Amino acid sequence: MNLSTIFTPGVYINEQNAFPNSVVPVATAVPAFIGYTPQASYEGKSYTNVPVKVSSFAEFQAIFCYPDPAPPAPPAKQYAPQYYLVQQKTKPTDKDYLVIGGAYYSIVADPNTIYYLYNSIRLFYQNGGGDAYIVSVGTYGPPSGKPCNPGDQIVNPNVLLNDLMGGLALLLNEEEPTMYICPEATLLSISDNATLMQEMLLQCTQMQTAVAIFDIIGGRNPDPILYTNDIQTFRNNTGSQGLNYGTAYYPFVGTTIMQPGDIDYTNLFGGDTKQLAPLINPATSPSTSVATILNNIQTPSAASLTVTQYNNALTNASTLYSTIIKHILSIANVLPPSGGMAGVITTIDNAEGVWEAPANTSIVGVTSLPIKLSESQQANLNVDAITGKSINAIRFFNGLGILVWGARTLDGNSLDWKYLPVRRTMIMLEQSCKLAAHAYVFQPNVKNTWEAVKSMISSFLTSIWKDGGLQGATASDAFSVDCGLGTTMTSDDILNGFMNVMVKVAVVHPAEFIVITFQQQMATSS
Repeated sequence: MNLSTIFTPGVYINEQNAFPNSVVPVATAVPAFIGYTPQASYEGKSYTNVPVKVSSFAEFQAIFCYPDPAPPAPPAKQYAPQYYLVQQKTKPTDKDYLVIGGAYYSIVADPNTIYYLYNSIRLFYQNGGGDAYIVSVGTYGPPSGKPCNPGDQIVNPNVLLNDLMGGLALLLNEEEPTMYICPEATLLSISDNATLMQEMLLQCTQMQTAVAIFDIIGGRNPDPILYTNDIQTFRNNTGSQGLNYGTAYYPFVGTTIMQPGDIDYTNLFGGDTKQLAPLINPATSPSTSVATILNNIQTPSAASLTVTQYNNALTNASTLYSTIIKHILSIANVLPPSGGMAGVITTIDNAEGVWEAPANTSIVGVTSLPIKLSESQQANLNVDAITGKSINAIRFFNGLGILVWGARTLDGNSLDWKYLPVRRTMIMLEQSCKLAAHAYVFQPNVKNTWEAVKSMISSFLTSIWKDGGLQGATASDAFSVDCGLGTTMTSDDILNGFMNVMVKVAVVHPAEFIVITFQQQMATSS
C-alpha cells in the first residue's frame, strides 16, 4: 500500500507476499505433426493450415477424419493406398513380390496414394502420446491410376514442398510444441526433402523451443548392401546449421497399425476386380465360388453385400487372395519411425523426466524391420568422422526384440550437444526460466530484484536436481545462479536496462558406452 494514497482516518490492512514467484516447468513432449489428412473441418469450419492442439486420437478423428456412416454400413476408410501386381520376367531384387502360377509378380504402389501422417499419429498415441499439434496442409490428392517402377523410391507428386514449408512456418507463432515431425517428408524428392529438413533445423534454432525428428529416405525398403548410399545422401542434405536441434532414426519400422479389414480388393488395381480376376481365378484352375463373388462385385444389385462382406467371402474362397492381402498389408504397415518415437519420448518424459534418454526401449506396435543392422553396421551410423552427423539405429536383438538403440542429435561430434536428452533438458530449463522471468520485466533493476530472480531460479533448479535431472553430490555442485552488479552486470548494463542472469548447470549425460574391465589374479589361500 502506498501511504500517499491514504486520506481518510481509519485502520488499513496492507498485505505483503511472503513467498517469491516460482518457475513452472514447461511441457517437454508436445509434438507438432505437419502433413496431409483425410479432411480438415469441424462444425462447418475449415482447419486447413491451422495449427490445432489435440489431446487424444478421438479429438484428431473428430476434426481430421471422415465421419463414419450410420450402421450397418462399415466405418469410413481414412486411408486407402493403391497397389498393383506387376508381372516380372525375372526374380525381383527386393522382397515385395509374390510367386503366382510360377510367375513373379512385384507388388508396387501407386505413389500418388501413399501418405504417412494418419498412421503415424495412430502410432504416436499407441505409444503413450498425449497433447499434440496437428497442422493439416491439405487433403489427399487424386490417384495416378498406375504403379511406379518396381524398386523405385516412392515420390508422391501430391505431396508438395511449398505445402509442408507453409505448415512449418505456421508454427513460428506456437511456442508450446517441442518436437517437429513431418512423416511425409520422405515422399518428397531428395532435393525437396533436403530443403525442408534444413528449414526445420533453421526454425528450431530460431525458436529454441523444439527439436526436429527426421526420417531417412530409403529406410522403407533398404538395399542390404547399398543402404549406406541413403545414409550418405541424408547427411549431405541436412546442411550445417542447427544440427544440435535435430535427430534422425533409421530404418522404417514394420507395424500392426493397419489391420486385415483396412486392406481389401478396393486397394488392388484401383478397385478394378477385372484385373484381379485372372490372378485369383485363372482359366487353368477356375473356381465357381470365386467367379460368383467377383461377378456380384462387378454387377451390383439391390441385394448387394458390403465391401467388408465381399472381402470376407473372397478371403474364405481363395487362399491366394488371402495371401495377396496379407502381403500388401505388411507393406502398407511399414512406416517412418518418427511418430512412434514421439510417443516413446512422451512416455519416458512423463515417467522419468526429459533428461532420461529415449533409448534401450521398444516401440509399441512394431513387429519387424526392413533391415537388421549389426553392431558394426551401426558403428557407421553412430559416429561419422567426416560430417559428425549421428543417426540413431533401431535394431533387433535376439531374446529382447526390437529396441531403439541410440540417443544422439545430428551434432554427433559436439561434446556439448551430441546427446538428445541433454539438448531437450536445456530447452526445458531455458524456456521455463525465460517464462518465469517475464514477471520481473520493468521491475527496478536493483539488488532486491536480483536476489528474487536468483532465489526463484535456484529453487527451480534444486527441484530438478532432486528429481535426478542434474548431476552433483550437492545442489551447489549441480548448478549456480549469479545476478548482480560487478558479477554479471556493469553500470552501463543497468543504465541501458539490462539485467543479466548467469546460470550454469551440470546436466546428466547418458552412459552410452559401458566398459567393464576384467583382470585375472593369483589364487590366494583361505
